[in-house]
Amino acid sequence: MSTVQTVPQSSIDPDVTSGVAQFLGPVVVDLTALAVDGKQAHWHVRGANFQAVHLLLDEIVDHAREYADTAAERVVALGLPVDARVQTVGAKTSTPVMTPGFQRAEQAIAEVIASIDAALGSLRTAIDELAELDPVSQDVAIEIARALEKDRWFLFAHISAS
Repeated sequence: MSTVQTVPQSSIDPDVTSGVAQFLGPVVVDLTALAVDGKQAHWHVRGANFQAVHLLLDEIVDHAREYADTAAERVVALGLPVDARVQTVGAKTSTPVMTPGFQRAEQAIAEVIASIDAALGSLRTAIDELAELDPVSQDVAIEIARALEKDRWFLFAHISAS
């Protein structure tokens, strides 16, 4: 008769995994909101820079989805669930409310940048709190912040006066 061994979900201490979920969960929520709101802006942007901004917003949406997936998969790999359902994202995101309908490119860009800044706030909290708790998870947050800052820069260049 064979004996089946029980293997734990993760080799990391449960208190550490709980902390990782506590700090990466809001990142997942904010990045999911950014993806949805970025798509809203993508569909409704108007103005002289329409095509460039329209296409850039699509890239940022794709990136936000990838970043959210990366953060969520880190939590799930450690054995805890992530809640990024529409209801949860709507109730818990720190991103500002996007103006509905058509918008001039400058306004749409400013609103998406505000959402990126909110997500970066969640990321900075995660980076600070995960430093001693779990450096591997902190590395995930750092990499997402680096990439999101680049997306912000590309958007900002469209409205910068200098």
